[in-house]
Amino acid sequence: MRRISARLTAALSVLALACPEARGEARPAMTPAPAGAESSRLAQAIAPLAAAHPGKSGVHALPDPRDAFSARAALAAAADRTLDVQYYIWHGDETGTLLLEALWRAAARGVRVRLLLDDSGTTGLDATLTALDAHPNVEVRLYNPLFHRGFRPINYLTDFRRVNRRMHNKSFTADGQVTLVGGRNIGNEYFGAGSGTVFADLDLVATGAVVRDVSEAFERYWNSPSAVPAARLLKPAPPDGAATLEARFLQVRAADDSQAWLAAARDAATVRDLLAGTLALEWTRALLLCDDPAKTLDPTGRKDVLLLTAMLQAVGHPETSFDLVSPYLVPGEKGTAALAGLAGRGVRVRILTNSLAATDVSVVHAGYARRRGDLLDGGVRLFELERSALEARAAQLSWLSGGSHASLHAKTFSVDGARIFVGSFNFDERSALLNTEMGLLVDSPELAGRLSAVFDRGFPGTAYEVRRAPGGSLEWVERSPSGERRLTAEPGTGILKRAWVRFLSILPIEWML
Repeated sequence: MRRISARLTAALSVLALACPEARGEARPAMTPAPAGAESSRLAQAIAPLAAAHPGKSGVHALPDPRDAFSARAALAAAADRTLDVQYYIWHGDETGTLLLEALWRAAARGVRVRLLLDDSGTTGLDATLTALDAHPNVEVRLYNPLFHRGFRPINYLTDFRRVNRRMHNKSFTADGQVTLVGGRNIGNEYFGAGSGTVFADLDLVATGAVVRDVSEAFERYWNSPSAVPAARLLKPAPPDGAATLEARFLQVRAADDSQAWLAAARDAATVRDLLAGTLALEWTRALLLCDDPAKTLDPTGRKDVLLLTAMLQAVGHPETSFDLVSPYLVPGEKGTAALAGLAGRGVRVRILTNSLAATDVSVVHAGYARRRGDLLDGGVRLFELERSALEARAAQLSWLSGGSHASLHAKTFSVDGARIFVGSFNFDERSALLNTEMGLLVDSPELAGRLSAVFDRGFPGTAYEVRRAPGGSLEWVERSPSGERRLTAEPGTGILKRAWVRFLSILPIEWML
């Protein structure tokens, strides 16, 4: 959040780069899709809808984690020609393996599958990825690869400047017709599976005009110097690689924990309704915002790589309200001043982030904690997610579901109750300056209004509001039907953890967070 324009508006300052079309550059050459793509089931279902809404995009929110899993599995099953899949993290657990199997089955039907993964998120998957890549219809590329495959931390010791920059993008696109974009990675915690922490998140299903933009962005990343074919990095698949992979798929499918997810995939209403032409789509203007992959290889932060002007023009200037959800909030000095400046102009600024007890990255919380008082003094309202956000108490915030411990992972903001962003971008300097990011900015009073309504209710039983106490210290206000309870220390944490975070907050490490 460096040299933020006077027009700037909070989170908008750091959400980097418009894609080529927003910058007025030539569009990238597209890799030809297999012949007959226009006759795929998805294409035939969407063509009449798109024709009735020329130049617009149809969007549908996926806040429920099980729906988000089943939509991906069903899209893979519905694809007839291509699957272009791009993620930051892909775990080899139950849901991750089931979705890899969905890609494998699609390839067996003749679908061209391209899987682009940030290499920092592929731990333990080398043998699986090698076997996938050996299939004639599958190609795997690893983004900004780690060359030491055994003990991965060595890469950060020997080549920190390069490997500290990651591809945080997330998209799942079928037949160039339908795409899923949002905050979820692939793994149990992102889909409400298992007994541990569950990440509360949000995706958008999109079709129509914006899908071409997502496909073009994928092409830029796929063909960038940072995307290295897995075959160049990993050991060749053994002769029995495919058989071993099939055995792994069979083992996971037979597990008791997988049955609910298999049933969800079979009953996936989102894709079924899309194919039937009955899915509740909002047809509106949707703009893809994404970083240029050149950002990964540029260590200087040049403005010709970080084109913030295009983002500011796309978002506009908040006049009445700015509501931000960011699990990792590190606004820095400039971002804090921008948020306070908005509030000082009379714009209602409200933020939901993780509490210290709820966050999965305490060091990032330290970057937020050092700015918390300044944000409050500047007129910003702050809410922090409770760790124990039970499903029964979280109906108001539908991103929360499924586990006894919830951690916020959704990245979204709304402007003036009229536009909403959903994507991978966190309001921190890592997203702004180091990682690549992407998301959709949608003209949607309906979706933006739903987000604002959640803030209006004040998150009773779900989040604390952080305020200044009468004496000037901070207090955490917990609201419930029985009234308010005020806490004078970070809820749900011990003195040692709080002391550690206070120590981290004085270190000059915001730029890394």
